[in-house]
Parts: sequence; C-alpha cells; structure tokens
Amino acid sequence: MSLQPLDILQKYWGYTAFRPLQEEIIQSVLDGKDTLALLPTGGGKSICFQVPVLAQEGICIVISPLIALMQDQVQNLNKRNINAVAIYTGMHYREIDRMLDNCVYGNVKFLYLSPERLTTDIVRERIKKMNVSLLAVDEAHCISQWGYDFRPPYMQIAEIRELIPKTPVMALTATATKTVVEDIQKRLEFKDGNIFQQSFARENLAYVVLKEEDKFNKMLDILRKVKGSGIVYARNRRKTKAIAQFLLKNRISADFYHAGLKNADRSTKQKQWINNQCRIMVATNAFGMGIDKPDVRVVIHLDLPDSLEAYFQEAGRGGRDGKKAFAILLYNNNDSTELLRQYEQAFPEIDFIKQVYQALGSYFQLAIGSGIGEGFDFDIVDFTNRFRFRIFNTYSALKILAKAGWILLTEAVYVPSSLMFKVNKEQLYDYQIRNKRLDILIKAILRTSQGAFNNFVKINEFQLARLLKTNESAIHNALVLLKKDEIIDYNPQKEKPQLIYIKERVDSNNLTIDKDQYHFLKDRQLQNINAAIQYATTEKCRSQQLLAYFDEKDAPECGKCDVDLGTNKSELTEEDFKILGNAIYKILKKQPRGVQELVRLFSSTKHKRVLKTIDFLLDNQYIERRENRLHWIK
Repeated sequence: MSLQPLDILQKYWGYTAFRPLQEEIIQSVLDGKDTLALLPTGGGKSICFQVPVLAQEGICIVISPLIALMQDQVQNLNKRNINAVAIYTGMHYREIDRMLDNCVYGNVKFLYLSPERLTTDIVRERIKKMNVSLLAVDEAHCISQWGYDFRPPYMQIAEIRELIPKTPVMALTATATKTVVEDIQKRLEFKDGNIFQQSFARENLAYVVLKEEDKFNKMLDILRKVKGSGIVYARNRRKTKAIAQFLLKNRISADFYHAGLKNADRSTKQKQWINNQCRIMVATNAFGMGIDKPDVRVVIHLDLPDSLEAYFQEAGRGGRDGKKAFAILLYNNNDSTELLRQYEQAFPEIDFIKQVYQALGSYFQLAIGSGIGEGFDFDIVDFTNRFRFRIFNTYSALKILAKAGWILLTEAVYVPSSLMFKVNKEQLYDYQIRNKRLDILIKAILRTSQGAFNNFVKINEFQLARLLKTNESAIHNALVLLKKDEIIDYNPQKEKPQLIYIKERVDSNNLTIDKDQYHFLKDRQLQNINAAIQYATTEKCRSQQLLAYFDEKDAPECGKCDVDLGTNKSELTEEDFKILGNAIYKILKKQPRGVQELVRLFSSTKHKRVLKTIDFLLDNQYIERRENRLHWIK
C-alpha cells in the first residue's frame, strides 16, 4: 500500500505538518488536475510536486531554467535516498543516453531538464516510453512575455503534452501578476483554470527604503545593529569583492559570490555561509536561488533593482523561518539615472545585433545551416576582445538574440570529469602490460570508479593526483593519452558559461528579429524600471506597494516598513514612548487587538508613532502577534 502525503513528508523531510496550501495543491495533483501554484519565496514550492510523485507510480519531469538550481535539487533529493537525475548542456551524449534509459527502465523518480533539452528528438522519443506521472514547470513566469524573465524555449513545453496526454501539468512560481497567471495557463494548455494562490504578504519581513549618499557606511551601521546572517546584493561582480573587503576591514565576517567564480570556490563559500561560518554574503543575483537557509535576518540591496519581481524574490530570501527579518534598499538619486542609462544601452540597434550574431558563427567556426542544439563554452571577454565589441552592448545583443529564440546563454555550468573504458577487461590488461607507466593510474581508476566498463563514471583528477602523489596536470595528460590510444572515452570537467544554438545558424542577412516583439520587450522593461523607481521614491507603505503590484489591491498597511514607522521622518522621543506604551498596555490588557484596529484608537496625527512603539514592543517581547492579533505578554 502506497504512503499517504503526510507520511511521505515525515519520512523524507522530517516535517509533521504541511505549510499553508501545500496539502491542497498536492491533492489537486493526485486528482490528476492541471495545477498552478503561486507561493512566495520560501513557501515550499518544491514539496508541492515532489510529495505527490512519491505517492504514486511513475516519474516526474521537472522543467527548470537554471542549471545550478537543478543540480542543487537533484543533490538534495539524492541525500534523502530519492533517485533523481538532471540533463543539461555540456553533458556527453552517451551519458544523456544512459540517464534516459534509466528513466525508462530504472527506478528514477525525478528527471530535471532545461526547456531547450525537453524538445530534442532523443528526449522526446524516450518520453514516449516513460510512465510520466507529472510534468512540473518551475519558474513558470518564464513562459510569458509579460513576465520579468521571459525565455522562448518555455513556449514549446506544451508540445510535450501530445506525447503524454493523460499526464497533468503543474506550474510553479513565486512572482506573477494577474496577466502572467493567465498567460501561464494559456501557454501550458491547462484543461481548466485551477489556481492555488497564497498571499504574497510576508508578515515577518519588514521592507525598508533608505535614501543614502554614503551607502557603505549605512550598510555597516545596519549590519552592526541587525544581528545574524545576511545577504548584500550588488549589481556587478567587481563590487561584490570590494564590498566584502570593506566589511572584513570593519570586522564583519563576510565573503563574496558571483557566477564567474570556479565551482569549487562557489561551493565552499556557499557551504560556509549556510553553516554560519561566514555571516554576510555579498553577491550578484546569481546567489540565493534554491538555497534553503531559513535564518537570514537581513537582505540589503545596494543598487536599485530593474524590476519589482526580481526584488521581491531576492528580498524574500530573508526570514524564511518565520522570524522577523529586514529587506532594506539603499537608494539615492544617482540610482535611477544609472538604471535608465543602462536601459538605453540594453536595446542596441538591430544592425549591431546582426553583427554580433555573425561574429558568433566565426568565433565557433560554425557553418551556415548547422549548429541546432549544439552548445559551446563561451568566454564573453575573449569574444568581445577578438571582435572589438563593447562588453555591455554585446551582452545586451546576446540577450535579445535569446529573447528572439535564436540562442540560449546559460550561467557557468559545472560538469565534472567523466570517463568510460572503450575496451574489454582482457584488452585493457594487455594494454597495461605494454604501458607500465600508465598501469598505476588505470588500477587507481578501477579501484575508485565502479561500472566504468558499462557507463560513464565521474572522476576527480585532484583526488587521483593525491592518491598517486602527483599533480592534476600529470593526471590530465595521462587521461588524454589513454583517450588518444582509444582505451577510454574521457570528458574533462567544464566550468564555463554555455552558448547554445536553439535554431540552425543562418547568414546574418537572413536573421529575423521581430520588431514588434523587440519594441514590446523594450517598453515592458521601461515599465519595470519605472515601477522600481516609484517603489523607492513613493511615501506609501512598502508592503502595500509590492502587494498591489501583484494585484493584491486591498492589503492593509504592514506597520513595519520605513514609511509606516516614519523611519525617514521623525524619531520617537522617550516621552512619546512612555505615553504611547502605557496607553497600548492598558488597551491590550483588556483584550487583544489587530494592528490596524489598535492604531485607529489613537488620533491620526499619532499613527506613525504608535506603529513605531508597537514595533519596539514586539522586538523587545512586551507583546506578541498571535493569529493576527497583538497580545501583551509581560
């Protein structure tokens, strides 16, 4: 008899109860219904598709746009003894073939795919043979041009429904406006509208915008006052290192993180931060997706974000344990000027986009009519130097080519080294006798890598070098020699961004860029920027502004943000606090009250100071919030 959802939750995750809406979403999937789950960052979206799949026969295909996120989720599932695999750019064809076979004939429960991989012939043919219980589409807002991170390959996902007509689809996202919600259902061909939406309100998260000229020292002041783990977001890689060094100089434990670092460095930094060996991580927006760290107390943005969707997701990484946390944006007038300047550069002329496309073909030595589905290591600095392009304009042109569906540019992809023996054991033994200097390496591989005669196995050159008391370069050279002698198939590790051709290469004169779509995306980006500027400069409850953007129009004031507390206006005097604190004590001793209900008992001229007094009383545990009502506890 199969386990019930709650039993599965407890067995694999150790939780005794579901979070709000999780159980209803899971039941909807078990009932075979197409399901759209809108849960805020930290709302437990992954469990919503993982639990129902474990409760029934068959495999779940998970579509995800970020390779690092796929790798993290697969690793986390495997740690729980749940068989999961991921297929992404940079992997060897034979390894992909073996994984797909295991999905058809083995006991794999979760197959993670990037959307462009989903539509390849090899994947489609195997999907026909799989017992697919669910098609889960993560970061589903990527399917909509109205979303902030539109990705054309997402629009082809619905084609897979023809191969698995009885399989329900689940779409998941943490950020979607009403327009995007409708677009997701339409493009994934939902049979019926079926939406589970939790309010995007985060009662424990205080949103703060501070207008500051000296951002570094204000950041320092905040981090000295707010204890615990934190993230500081900066717009570019160079700044992350400079900020981390500034914090270290001022005796605050900090490190920096961005996608340009080597995989081993990223892994070490992330692990130290998760384990609280490093307090503050200074990062680009490459950091945070899929990281399950509940005790982040403060998230600081040093640059104005270019969309409220991105800001909401990044800020939402604070306070996932339900305890109080702060999302703080440090803003000044230069920020909006800089953002609008970058916007102008982000949409280069179409003639320049065609020049960049033509140069890519030369750079990869790719013939016209070829390349579809092929991925290449891509070093944008080397590329721009070789063709004398400006790097920001070039990156903008590549993004437009991606939005138009010609290419895909991924983040740095870490693919570990792998090998497989091409000869049988007898032939290998004969080779070892004739090549004594390679014999010790072959024996080490056989000892440390089981199954290498039948499948590709992962190897670690550094560990082999330590075992044989030599260096990595010597191991690599020996493996290349074994490959040259056709003893092994050897794929050295990869650690660079990938550029993938979604369509075959064409002559640049035949490159079509939809001008209507180009101008739509340009106008949409300007709307996003203006919404972010308005958020930073409007004296209205920050939470109300964010929730209204996501179509929650009637949300109450949060009572915690800088506007509601008057942080940017007047401080609460000691006399005010004594008078207001005593009045609040008398009211709450009689009966608990909601925040807005309590505030309305005072004259409107005192509302800001009352809210600030409430915040102080909550922080110092004179009162507590239970079921949206304030109780005096001291």
